[in-house]
Amino acid sequence: MDTLKLEEKWLQETLPEGIVYPSSTVISGPGGSGKPLVEYAFVASWLKAGGSVISIPLQYPTMEMGKTALKDLYRVDLNDYENHVSYIQFEPDMDKHEEIGKNTIKANLLKPEVWKSAVETANNMLEPSELGTLVFGSALNLLLFSPTYRQGMLNYITDVIKSDKSKSYMFSVSTSAFADEIKQWEEAADNLMFTRMEDDMSLFFSVCRMKEVPFSTEEVKVPISEKQLDKIKEIAHATRSKIIPKLSRI
Repeated sequence: MDTLKLEEKWLQETLPEGIVYPSSTVISGPGGSGKPLVEYAFVASWLKAGGSVISIPLQYPTMEMGKTALKDLYRVDLNDYENHVSYIQFEPDMDKHEEIGKNTIKANLLKPEVWKSAVETANNMLEPSELGTLVFGSALNLLLFSPTYRQGMLNYITDVIKSDKSKSYMFSVSTSAFADEIKQWEEAADNLMFTRMEDDMSLFFSVCRMKEVPFSTEEVKVPISEKQLDKIKEIAHATRSKIIPKLSRI
């Protein structure tokens, strides 16, 4: 059994022996509850340990928000890991996928076959590593807003989470809509975690299930500033008001 030790103290309190790889993880919670910021803590530990990552931030038009969060919160400058990071930008208006820059792809991720080919293309851009590749995506619930592609992507992502051990996967999902469908992803994952945010902008993290490692179910407060959390809530609101109506017509 291979495990990745985690750097952040609040994660060590909950996961003292780290996380198994390869494995699949779902971080679930209400919209705007800081899930991507928690996710970046795992990404930072993965990169520092020599792993490679594929970033799929469905709610961000570029990776700039992620770059800033990783640097400000977890002391990771992605410029130092340029051969270990690739990006897939979500573009529902295109048919398939295309490379648009160094280690960057644009893809219509509503289609299972495009998701699969885009991930493999992004993976081929990366340097091999002993840890392998971590595919991390945020706001995966957005895929469910398309009535045409909802069921196909629900089933496809379920299968990836449950069965694909060629890579590690970490997906954050909002339960503010399609909670029943998202439960299917929660149940398929090896590891299941939750976040919530209180009215005073305090962010809390808890672990429900882990593969082959001990863990504490006690909720911990995540030491992230109100400014960072405000930014996440703003982005969540912008996402709901812009991309969701568009996806609902596809």
